Amino acid sequence: MQLQVGSPAPAFTLPGPGGREIALSGFAGRKVVLYFYPKDDTSGCTQEAREFSALKADFEAAGTEVIGISPDSPKSHEKFVGKHGLELTLLSDETKEMLQAYGVWVEKSMYGRKYMGVERTTLLIDGDGKIARIWSKVKVPGHAKEVLEAARALG
Repeated sequence: MQLQVGSPAPAFTLPGPGGREIALSGFAGRKVVLYFYPKDDTSGCTQEAREFSALKADFEAAGTEVIGISPDSPKSHEKFVGKHGLELTLLSDETKEMLQAYGVWVEKSMYGRKYMGVERTTLLIDGDGKIARIWSKVKVPGHAKEVLEAARALG
C-alpha cells in the first residue's frame, strides 16, 4: 500500500526502550518524525541515528518527537543506543507488520541477489495524525536537518 501526503498515518503499538509499548496515538497533538532504517550499527544507519540524535533539542523545540524504527530486536536497539550514546527512541518491528503497513518492507537487490528489507524512508506526521511529508530512498548526509526544517515549517 502506498501512503500519501494528507492521509492518516497507520496506527501502531511497538516495543520500545525498557520494554515499554509505544503507540502512535500517544503523540496526539504533537508532530512525529518516523524514520525507518534497515539495521542497527551499520555505517549508514549509525550516521543517520547520530544526525537525528544531535538535533534532538531542536526537534523538541519544534514540538516534534523523533522515532527510529527497524526490524531489529529491542535488545539490539539498547546496545546500539548505548554504544553510540544516542538520544533517540528506537522501536522494534520484528514481525514487520508495521513496516508493511507503511510500505517500507520491500524487495531489494544487491549484487543480483533479491531479498526483503527496509527501504530507508522518513515520514513527518502532523499533530492530527496525518502524513505531512514523505522522504523515500533517503540519502543520509544532511537528511535530519532537512526533516527538522520541514517540522519547523509545519508550525
